[in-house]
Amino acid sequence: MTGRPEPTEYASFYADYVKRADTDNVIDALEKQIGEVTSVIRRIPDSATLEHRDGKWSVREVLSHLIDGERIFSYRAFRFSRKDAQPLSGFEQDDYVREGNANARPTSELLEEFSLLRRATVATFRNITPEIGIRRGVANGAEISVRAMLYVILGHARRHMEIIKQRYGV
Repeated sequence: MTGRPEPTEYASFYADYVKRADTDNVIDALEKQIGEVTSVIRRIPDSATLEHRDGKWSVREVLSHLIDGERIFSYRAFRFSRKDAQPLSGFEQDDYVREGNANARPTSELLEEFSLLRRATVATFRNITPEIGIRRGVANGAEISVRAMLYVILGHARRHMEIIKQRYGV
């Protein structure tokens, strides 16, 4: 897959995520991000990963959210890569976080799940062709291309890591 997605390949509500994914090689960046996320989270004392600073999600809940988001976004990209024209629904992130019970799980377990899932995403999309990358489908009421969905995955995690770094000073 080559090149960044054009703004016509995704809805405007994804623009911030795509902008944060400032690379021409999204697959390599996705793979590298495993270590980046792990490094940031491991710099936070484990007891602090349960805190709800500023009334926001805990670090463990953010990790759970990244996992949920990646599952859904990569599933959408997979379906669209196979020319599946069935529109896919959105999801309510707060409901998913609440039901994910992340604070009852060790941070190390969440990091391992993130790593395994990300490796599966990379393996699934490593060798897609440019033709497949521009295939589109409808998710959450908006059209998006396969490659744009992969940039969203990368940028979504970057956004949350930036917030965590700022909030926890790591």
